[in-house]
Amino acid sequence: MRVLVFDPFRGAAGDMVCGALLHLGADSSAVVRAMASVVAEPLVQEVKRAGIRGLLVDTHAPVVHRTLGQVLEIVSRAEAPAEARSMAGQVFHRIARAEEEIHGEHAHFHDVGADDAIAEVVGACTALLSLAPASVVVRPVSVGGGSAAGPHGLYPVPAPATLAILRDAGLPVTLGDAGDGELCTPTGAALLAEFASIGPGHPVTGKVTAVGYGAGSRDSPGAPNVLRAYLLETVPGGEEDCVDILETSVDDVTGEVLADAAARLMAAGARDVSLVPCTMKKGRPGYLVRVICLPGQSRSLAAALAVETGTLGIRCLSSVHRFTACREVRVVRVRIGEEERDMPVKCGAIGDAVFSVKAEFEDARKWAAALGMPVRQVARVVEEEAWRQIEKGRGP
Repeated sequence: MRVLVFDPFRGAAGDMVCGALLHLGADSSAVVRAMASVVAEPLVQEVKRAGIRGLLVDTHAPVVHRTLGQVLEIVSRAEAPAEARSMAGQVFHRIARAEEEIHGEHAHFHDVGADDAIAEVVGACTALLSLAPASVVVRPVSVGGGSAAGPHGLYPVPAPATLAILRDAGLPVTLGDAGDGELCTPTGAALLAEFASIGPGHPVTGKVTAVGYGAGSRDSPGAPNVLRAYLLETVPGGEEDCVDILETSVDDVTGEVLADAAARLMAAGARDVSLVPCTMKKGRPGYLVRVICLPGQSRSLAAALAVETGTLGIRCLSSVHRFTACREVRVVRVRIGEEERDMPVKCGAIGDAVFSVKAEFEDARKWAAALGMPVRQVARVVEEEAWRQIEKGRGP
């Protein structure tokens, strides 16, 4: 299984994501063609940033403020695969949600409605699909510090929209100081958030097969202004890794508090949280709370579990080995009635043999609501189409 790793040790922006994927080996002709269909043919050139060679992508686009609808219309006409256009649309929806949360409803995007951002997002999505990784891992994102000029004056760094996007995606961040300035832009954050969502995101082991660097426009002395990306080839047939298991038993916590605690633990980085009914001392009904997490997260999540539930003791089963089947989210084109949509399905495989296909629930739920159909019926149609394509040997 091929895993794509983003290492934004000096942040990320749209041009840096494009450059890193191109330097990594993405289909340059397809990417340039997609970007040119939005604005004009971009200039892609090799540059050095503090001694590190990388690719700089310059769209030469003017600054034009647009509405979300105008942006999505331009994306829909881009000369790019349907999956890339769909993914690019989701990227802009992430940015729009963040901007509306910060600024309230407004007619136009701020900086990210410009043609360069549209070209960079379409190009990055096209590049990602050409590399076809089975999953995507995003390491901690350096966001910078200090302040930066915005449409309404000086803004704190990270920009409010950037912070909202990273928060909603659950991506880890690394804070900088005032001398760093803005390292991660809203466009860069939204691309990383969207890409990370197509894979499991947990650490994997494997051999590095390719490395790429995407250069930013600034050339800061002493610190390479680049985004690093690399490909790992993992062991076929599944993976073995280690997790920690945290457990505590409670009999004095309400169901509402337990449900909220589980949601907060997941948002804090837990891989899974389960609430198992059990019988405790004196015959009292209670719950066994079990949290699965990465070893480096045990201490912080144990503290969060104690604070949220009031428990005074938490057991930690360290370095438990687990087997995980290869998994990836693929996109399948599905028709129901007169409507067609690109629908994501989660596929599980051992080696090259797919043994599990499941429609992504939220996407199936939204389409079911639009069609006025039961969600289980929509999910079944999506999964049947995915299996049909798999059995034909071409995959969704």
